[in-house]
Amino acid sequence: MAVIQRITGEKRGELTKQNKLFLSAAYFALGFSLSFGRAVGDMTPFGISVTAAAPKKYFPFAAAGAAVGYLTGGINVNTARYLAGVAVAFLGALAAAAFELYHKPAFVMAVAFFADLSGGLIVRLRLGGTAEDYILVLSEAVLCLGGAFFFYRSINSGYKRLRLRALPLGDISCIVISLSLILMNLSSVYIGAVCPARALSILGILIVLRYAGERRALILALALGFSLSVAESGALFIAGALAFSVLVASLFSGLSVFGIGAAFLCTLGFFCAAAGSELSFSLFIEGAAATLLFVLIPQKLSDKLEEWLGGNVNEAPDGSLRQNLVLKLRFASSAMAAISESVDTVRERINEIERKRNDYDRENLTDEEYIRREIVLEKTNQIRMVASDQFFSISDMLGDLAFEFDEAEIFDTASAAKIRRLLGEYDIYAENISVIEDKYGRIRVEILTGSSADNADEKRLCTEIGRITGRYFDAPRITHFKNETMLSYTERPNYKLSIGFAQHSAEGKLCGDTVKTINDGKGHSMLIISDGMGKGSRAALDGAMGAELIAKLLSAGFGFDSALKVVNSALLVKSNDETLATLDVANIDLYTGKCEIFKAGAPASYIVKNKNVTKCELTSMPAGILRGIEFAKRTAVLGCDDGVVLMSDGITDLGSAWVENTLLELDGLGMQETADAVLTRALSACEGRKLDDMSIICARLERNQVTI
Repeated sequence: MAVIQRITGEKRGELTKQNKLFLSAAYFALGFSLSFGRAVGDMTPFGISVTAAAPKKYFPFAAAGAAVGYLTGGINVNTARYLAGVAVAFLGALAAAAFELYHKPAFVMAVAFFADLSGGLIVRLRLGGTAEDYILVLSEAVLCLGGAFFFYRSINSGYKRLRLRALPLGDISCIVISLSLILMNLSSVYIGAVCPARALSILGILIVLRYAGERRALILALALGFSLSVAESGALFIAGALAFSVLVASLFSGLSVFGIGAAFLCTLGFFCAAAGSELSFSLFIEGAAATLLFVLIPQKLSDKLEEWLGGNVNEAPDGSLRQNLVLKLRFASSAMAAISESVDTVRERINEIERKRNDYDRENLTDEEYIRREIVLEKTNQIRMVASDQFFSISDMLGDLAFEFDEAEIFDTASAAKIRRLLGEYDIYAENISVIEDKYGRIRVEILTGSSADNADEKRLCTEIGRITGRYFDAPRITHFKNETMLSYTERPNYKLSIGFAQHSAEGKLCGDTVKTINDGKGHSMLIISDGMGKGSRAALDGAMGAELIAKLLSAGFGFDSALKVVNSALLVKSNDETLATLDVANIDLYTGKCEIFKAGAPASYIVKNKNVTKCELTSMPAGILRGIEFAKRTAVLGCDDGVVLMSDGITDLGSAWVENTLLELDGLGMQETADAVLTRALSACEGRKLDDMSIICARLERNQVTI
């Protein structure tokens, strides 16, 4: 089959005469072995199957081998019907070769089905039969169809090199099943009291256990054991005996071949003694012979087998793909940082040369021309600095992504496949589905789809996804991109946030402050206030730009420091005029209550905990003024009913004492009521003064109750 073609070096149909002769003989032997003896009861349809599934250059040899194999059973009605089936399959394969239909597995399967069915129906119609007889004819045709499918997949396996680990799982399964069908057909052949097919099966299982691992050996033992069990009456114990023997022998896989062989043979002997039949005695003799051959495998052949089967030492451990991805992201992050340093060095050198040239031409320039050139040089240098900073920002972002992937412990592909089928019921066809369990055991589900999810029953979908993963989830966070939609389901956290906010514009309808609240889809809620410089539309633009940019970046999974660098660079190059925006962010972990406060030029925030108000004031620079700014950070731990309050300077300028007293007086109200009341009192306190834009966000941590 596929292995035969690889051994002989077939490449795009270019074979030597010797290789063609070998393949022809191999397909003849395959056809013969699948039609010789009995497969299931009196059914032997697999000679027809392999005739239909053989490639166009070799199906005549498979048909000839099948015909000879059927003739060894003597001339009778069954032989005639199978020979007729082989003839029909031969004609079907001839048609497939003539009309280029061989690449369609459905056609190959149909040929096998009708070839077997036609012969069976003719015999039944000629000799007569009951309804049960016709059902058996149909069942055999279906069995022939299935055999054709597995042989076709095995012959046309997609792989790159002759190693078991290089084969896709589907191809491995088809090859194992095809091998099982061959051995099932040959299991009726005995030499004395010994069945060579069973002995070869046991030898193959031991070899796979030693060189490919216990999982593959167990799969092989179950497949071969089932085939050998159904081929002969009283043999049902064989499947369990082989599988359990593999499990016991796998415990000794770290020892030498003697340990594996002894454990396997002792366990098999127990089953044979318990069965107490002639067949069980034969099975033990066959197991002993196979074990002896296994322990006597020479070292040279052992090395070849280990290379071919891709032994346990070279088998990739669970999570290695993730670690490889993390490694590549970290390497890319380091590379981008190095590029940024190089760009910055070049920038400094170019700026030095340009300024020396300008000073050299000073005598030939008027004062106005000199100043104009200095301004242009300064602005150009600033743009180059921002470009250099962007490489640093990209480096930080790649580092953040590496950290995020490193936090992910398990990617549950089985649950992802079930969710994909579930989404199909809602006509949602996902481009990518990730079910990720982090090192804390929390699960999140991320679904990227090119279609809209508006037609889905959001509550029911959330419940069904929870049932698949065995967890409770919050309502999804839905993020719309240009042509795609991301649905993020986070495992229901211990807490939830009650949020209220209020705002007042000091000049016109546009407020210079921008307020945003986001959920990152990983159990964190973030509160953001960005205050643009001044008042009115220009301040509103700066504030909105700062808040929107950092919200998008944080939602995408980037870290706070790398997100701030991008916002800072964007504000630096936004216009020729000075432009800036403060950023005040509170990041609250809804699983633990941990609250991280990040400030870039923002005024004080307040923590309300156990009827006490604590001021959190940090010194920092706003975004849009200088390069290389960083967040000032502080951490607090909130419990149930504790809160955090963010305000713009229009309110905090009234003084910390006023703010603290107001918050204490309003303690116990709802968050929206608190925000409205603080804003109302602030406006009253500022009567007769020049007003600034005012914004406030109040948030309280509450217990998240599970509703079923």
